[in-house]
Amino acid sequence: MVQMIKFEDADSLLDWIELAEHLADCHQLGRAKLSDQVISQGEDTLLSRAAWIGRMGSLVKTALVIPSNKGRGVPTTNGAVNLFDRHSGELTALIDFRLVTKWKTAADSLLAARKLARSRASHILIVGAGSVGCSLIEAYGAAFPDASFKIWNRTPSRACSVAASYKNQFDIYPIANLATYVPECDIITCATMSSEPLLQGDWLSPGSHVDLVGAFRSDMREVDNVAISRARIFVDCFETTIDTIGEIKIPLAQGIIKRSAVLADFYDLPTGKFTRNHPDEITLFKNGGGAHLDLMTAHYIVSKWQQAQAN
Repeated sequence: MVQMIKFEDADSLLDWIELAEHLADCHQLGRAKLSDQVISQGEDTLLSRAAWIGRMGSLVKTALVIPSNKGRGVPTTNGAVNLFDRHSGELTALIDFRLVTKWKTAADSLLAARKLARSRASHILIVGAGSVGCSLIEAYGAAFPDASFKIWNRTPSRACSVAASYKNQFDIYPIANLATYVPECDIITCATMSSEPLLQGDWLSPGSHVDLVGAFRSDMREVDNVAISRARIFVDCFETTIDTIGEIKIPLAQGIIKRSAVLADFYDLPTGKFTRNHPDEITLFKNGGGAHLDLMTAHYIVSKWQQAQAN
């Protein structure tokens, strides 16, 4: 029987730290086989991603990203996640796209930050006040409960609204000027639809950790070449970031960095290569969010949902 799991059925059952640790464990099962297809028309993008992990099964996730939906009052991203049995190939679960994407995306960044950011990070900046920005507040708040948050958005009223919605949970304030606040932050996480860099490398202070979430196409970037050249660079998966996302692909093509500058991905976690080496170094992580992470997250969601049903 195919399990239909809606957002409201499982969202409250999940835990950020637990999922981040689950993702780390899943990367010991061996590299996933991946296939991505991206079709664009103007600013609109159709993404279809598939992953297969022999000891876990397979998944196909399809999403349509339409930025202009903001003006229509509907989500900018819509889609569906199909989970298939590892043995028979039967469809076992159809999961709300929003649920998988919310938890996968922010837990991906959280796993990296727990390895790369300084352990006592106390000042966190969220760049982008959309749904992903909100998820990042919740995820980082779980791992850094004593941290204060600043949030910036192109539309200041949106940053004010999000800050107000979380004021009873976190120490959070909207800001209007990135250049003023970036230097004092331990973690800067960007979740925007920008094609031009918003974050300047000259603003970064020693010891900061930069988390890049928003860019998903070859023409999209959130940081400039100075940031790329100053930082030690990490990604969640080599295959889904280096040659496909502008954040890494463009500076490689321009000769700003060499391929060897991308030091490790999550499959290197057991070796100890995915880590901060010095308190004063700048670390930079590109969250590519490949379908293998959706597969890992979907299994976690199904497990938690089944536990709740059994009780």
